[in-house]
Amino acid sequence: MSDSLVIIPTYNEKENIESIIRKVFSLEKDFNLLIIEDNSPDGTADIVKTLMKEFPDRLFIEERRGKLGLGTAYIHGFKWALEREYEYIFEMDADFSHNPEDLVRLYKACAEDGADLAVGSRYITGVNVVNWPMGRVLMSYYASSYVRFVTRMKVRDTTAGFKCYTRKVLQTIDLDRIKFTGYAFQIEMKFTAWKLGFKIVEVPIIFTDRTRGESKMNKTIFKEAIFGVIDLRMRALTNKIKPRQS
Repeated sequence: MSDSLVIIPTYNEKENIESIIRKVFSLEKDFNLLIIEDNSPDGTADIVKTLMKEFPDRLFIEERRGKLGLGTAYIHGFKWALEREYEYIFEMDADFSHNPEDLVRLYKACAEDGADLAVGSRYITGVNVVNWPMGRVLMSYYASSYVRFVTRMKVRDTTAGFKCYTRKVLQTIDLDRIKFTGYAFQIEMKFTAWKLGFKIVEVPIIFTDRTRGESKMNKTIFKEAIFGVIDLRMRALTNKIKPRQS
């Protein structure tokens, strides 16, 4: 059994899902894959189930009743991974905006270089984003600057969704107290890990916007991220961010 699990939430990803699965399984390191499928009407789940026959004991699916939010999908996956004793748990998108080959680099940052949480960072060495309009690049970059200003967290790509957690991070965070479901979820998880004293390392990546399928980004998700950081700061000031009680 692999010590590493890659979690990929999906909704209407039939154009990407088989390619991303095959790419992950072609890497030099063995990774297992868990697809968190939110009842896609386009048949994404059927594609995954067919591939599970080809990749038994490496490819898994958890089906949910509908679109319940990115954050709840990952929390579901984290708990699934912890129950099965994985040591390294990854977040990755299905649409190739995250290069699967960078999974190995994130793994090494934790397994060999001592990071507790490795973040695939678009902004640690400048701005490494491909195929985004300039307005979206600026919005994302300055949103991360805003998050750093409010929270004082020393992470440049605060909204990054390509990450490797060590098991001890996810065991320590009280996952049932994570509040946000959209991009603010990504900020909240990093901020919580940072406040609990874990070592966060940013690994430079090139982020390439999807070429197939539709983006899930919308104004509601962005607004949650902007206002959510104020809530995070207040929780930290009132000492409400605490490790999970065993």
